[in-house]
Formats: sequence, C-alpha cells, structure tokens
Amino acid sequence: MTVKHLSVEYNKVNERGTFSPGDIITGRVIAVTNKETKVQCFLVRAKGKAEVTWHEQEGLTTVVHSDKKKYFYFEHIILQDKNKGDGSEIIGPGRNVYPFTFKIPNMFMPSSYEGKWGKITYSLRAQLTQSIWLVHKTKTEFPFLTKAEFPFASKSEMIIIGLKVRKMGVKQGEAIGVSVEVLNDSTRTLTPRFYLCEKQTFVAQSKRTVHSNDILFGTGDSVPAGTSQTITKVMSIPPQTPPTFFNCCMMKLEYRLKVTLDVPLARDSEIKLPLVILLGSPKPHQQKPKRSIWFRKLPG
Repeated sequence: MTVKHLSVEYNKVNERGTFSPGDIITGRVIAVTNKETKVQCFLVRAKGKAEVTWHEQEGLTTVVHSDKKKYFYFEHIILQDKNKGDGSEIIGPGRNVYPFTFKIPNMFMPSSYEGKWGKITYSLRAQLTQSIWLVHKTKTEFPFLTKAEFPFASKSEMIIIGLKVRKMGVKQGEAIGVSVEVLNDSTRTLTPRFYLCEKQTFVAQSKRTVHSNDILFGTGDSVPAGTSQTITKVMSIPPQTPPTFFNCCMMKLEYRLKVTLDVPLARDSEIKLPLVILLGSPKPHQQKPKRSIWFRKLPG
C-alpha cells in the first residue's frame, strides 16, 4: 500500500477548542506515502448533522425508527484528475500537507451532543481515492457550541411548591443549594432524597421515545415523626454534564431537581423543579480520531 498515513487536523480558535456559528475553521489534511501515488480524487468535507435511531418491538416484528437532519455540508477538492478516473494526479513520496478553510454558517444550530438514541455531530472528513477498489478515509469531530443562551436562568429566586432555590439555571460544575420544608404528621421518621433527573427526548417520523436517568445526589437529615424541618442540600452539578438544549427538532435534553420522601404506598411523595444547566468553563478540548413551603398530610 502506497498511502501509509492519512489524517485531518484543525486549528483551535479559542482556549476551549470549540467552534460557534460564523467561525472560520482552518486546518490541514496530511498524507504520507512511501512513493509517488496516482490519485483520482482527493477531497476534504465539513459537515454538521443530527441523527436519531431506536428500535421498538411490535409483536414479533422489530420496527426501526430513525431520522436525520443536515445543518451544513461543504466540500473542498484538493486534487482531481482531469480525465475522470485515469489517475493522472500525483502525490509525491513522503509527508504531504494540504491546507483548507471552511466558514461555519452563522445560523441557529444545536451544540454537539450524544444521547441514548441520538447524537449531534460536527466533523471534518478527508477521502483519497486511488481507484474504485482503493479508497482511504479519515475523520475527526470538532466540538460545536451554540451561542444561544437562556436569558431567564440567572434571575432571582424561583418559587416552586415544596422547594426553595436561588435560581432556576446553574452552570456545569456549579453548586446549587436546594431547601425543602417537611411537615411530618406521620408516625414514622422520614428521610428526603435529592436527585438530578435527566430526560432525553428523541423524535423520528412522528414517533417519540424518551430516555430518563435519575442521579442520586444524597440524602438529607431525617425528619422525626410529629415534627417539621427545613432541610438544605448543596448539589454540585458535574462539569461533564451536557447543557440543556431545545433547539434541535429531533431531540432535546432537559433536567429537573427531584426530592422524594420514603413514604410507602403514598401518592405525591415527591416534588420536582425544572432546572436549566448552562455551559460552564470546560477544560480545553483535545482533538481525537423564590420561597415556598409545602405542607402535606402524610399517612401515619
């Protein structure tokens, strides 16, 4: 094989290594050969897309639901023979470097994301075709962050039944204090549990599926029978938690805070609060192939 190595690299535009709408992405395709190599076509592509796929069992039949959406697609021809396949273009032996430049469209697009049954990716792909039987390909993804924000997320206290929080938006890696007031009229001791609930929603061809995941952040102090207490728990959002988004027609990601009480067979023994997780200050990317009190009569 004459092509020993093929790779595509890009240059960072900020310390995070991320790109946003309107940015210019520059880079290079590197081809290493051990001798002169005839080429039919050599190109590099930039692409942004979303795709979802999941399976459902309907009787004895497995039904596949899938959909795709393309946000942009650009192609730059590095080399192409003039006679449609005669391999007249030549790459010299050794290391060959070919620069490229693409402009990311300045339009509303969702951030990079990978969920249970779908993902949003932005990538660079290079393809070197020597013949119909000999095609070399390589790919690298670059992290994309939308400029859209939630303007309401840093407002003052949010009121929700049973919970008190300072704001309804929190950044990745940030801590948030959550308070719950419990009036325990039962004959048992109750212990509140605090959760961060993740909800991934995927849509394909009018079909919808949801994947939920509850992350336990710990328990609060126990509330003895016949007493009332206000319990506060500090919850630190993991820095790697993907931020909330609603700007993709095929998928969305949302979160809630949840507090539960261990009341056997009781209805409404949990309360939830919507929470928006915002982009924090992630480490540089490395390239890779209001107040309210809830009083509820609890069963004794």
